[in-house]
Amino acid sequence: MFRQARWDEPLIFELSRPGRRGFIVPEVNPTIKKVVGNIKIPAKLRREKPPDLPEVSEVEVIRHYTRLTQMSYGVDNGPVPLGSCTMKYNPRIAFEIAFDPRITMLHPLQDERTVQGILEILYYLQEWLKHITGMDYCCLHPAAGAHGELAGMLLTRKYHEIKGQLEKKREIIVPDSAHGTNPASASMAGFKVVEVPSDENGNIDLEALKAVVGESTAGLMITNPSTLGLFEENIEEIRDLIHGVDGLLYYDGANLNGIMGYARPGDMGFDIAHINIHKTFSSPHGGGGPGAGPICIKDRVVDPDNDIWLHDLLPGYRVVYDKEENMYRVEGPGKNSIGLLRTFFGNIIPLVWGYVYILALGPQGLRLVTEQAVLNTNYFMELIKDVRGYTIPYGPNRRRKHEVVVSAEKMKEETGVTAEDVAKGLLDAGFHAPTIYFPLIVREALMTEFTESETIENIEKYAERMKEISCIAYTDPSKPKEWPRNTSVRRIDNVKANHPKTLAPTWRIYLRKYGGGGNHV
Repeated sequence: MFRQARWDEPLIFELSRPGRRGFIVPEVNPTIKKVVGNIKIPAKLRREKPPDLPEVSEVEVIRHYTRLTQMSYGVDNGPVPLGSCTMKYNPRIAFEIAFDPRITMLHPLQDERTVQGILEILYYLQEWLKHITGMDYCCLHPAAGAHGELAGMLLTRKYHEIKGQLEKKREIIVPDSAHGTNPASASMAGFKVVEVPSDENGNIDLEALKAVVGESTAGLMITNPSTLGLFEENIEEIRDLIHGVDGLLYYDGANLNGIMGYARPGDMGFDIAHINIHKTFSSPHGGGGPGAGPICIKDRVVDPDNDIWLHDLLPGYRVVYDKEENMYRVEGPGKNSIGLLRTFFGNIIPLVWGYVYILALGPQGLRLVTEQAVLNTNYFMELIKDVRGYTIPYGPNRRRKHEVVVSAEKMKEETGVTAEDVAKGLLDAGFHAPTIYFPLIVREALMTEFTESETIENIEKYAERMKEISCIAYTDPSKPKEWPRNTSVRRIDNVKANHPKTLAPTWRIYLRKYGGGGNHV
């Protein structure tokens, strides 16, 4: 079982010593200097003083970051079953190709004729994502999942604006089982968020939905399967309700891993969908990424008099194939587009990673991904559902898709041991904790998603540890409050750790708050 190293690792600035260095920049070749002359940096671009960087030898840099990896945990160490994050294994072949210098050294302002290779990759990725989702157009521009959500809401806003009905179309409906960033994305686009509850089976409460749908409804955002891991059984009726008042149906693709190859948002009646490349298509998350959140649309006419269609509203750039010239071209945003959400195409490396993943698996392989992910989820649910202290809320007899939410509410009521304590107990045994306390509609939630990457043995070991935690909770409920004891960092004070007076995310802020303390100063 993996155990984190417990080094007392200093900050790299604290390792700094004057004069140490890992790389010496060579002098400019005299021949080159003779041709280009002295390089003069404009005064407005010059720094007043050198950048405040640590002075560390190469070997100390390597050792420092190696020790940090030994203190950490990632998908290369073992399962990372963070529900709704789809933390699957990242294939190394994709890493090799995505970071090939022939891709990383390209410049977005190069002549199109010199970058036909990357444009072909992006073109086919657009086409593949279009078919996987059942949509008509895909745009790779957004840089993350929430960025794709915002793009979708801005599209919805623009749609109603062009139709001259934005003044009354002010509400976006969001189920209480939706992805957590949905309400924020709708609010950022200027809409009022109207929440609807789930029924006892985990579907949207249809009567509650009917009560809020009206002339002010601009659209509905829904994650399907939901964060409960359940497929919305009434999606067609929901579609008809929203389209009946000229609202747009938005698909949050965070949970696409639960239906890929079996069901498509476009076939369900969705107008807009975003896709998380860093989830379903395996590119790394966060600092290992960054992510990418392409957005796709099912085309429809917006303004027949001026021949404006929904695809005309898409943001950023798209790749088109010029049959006459037999080459790929970059098409910029048109006059009705919502514009640029960032520069150029967004994050190219995760897009290439997703391209390799799809190319390697093919249609049958992608379908198998979903089969294995769903099988893993339901196997884990069967192992855990009758364990003392755990329950499966909302349709406990329904099969889940990509993830399952386990509640430790009963355990808390009977022993005082919380979902957080369970998570700490998993950490203590060398496992990564699931997502906890989300979705908010489940008390003491443990949202667990193993993805297709995991073996039956890993799932069984995980479930066995949760059973051990249950036994300890009911025999010695004080012990879980001490977990974790075997990690690089013991249990922290969550409130203090998140307090603005405590947080020091950069060395500069650390110096300002605490006055330094390293050899660097």
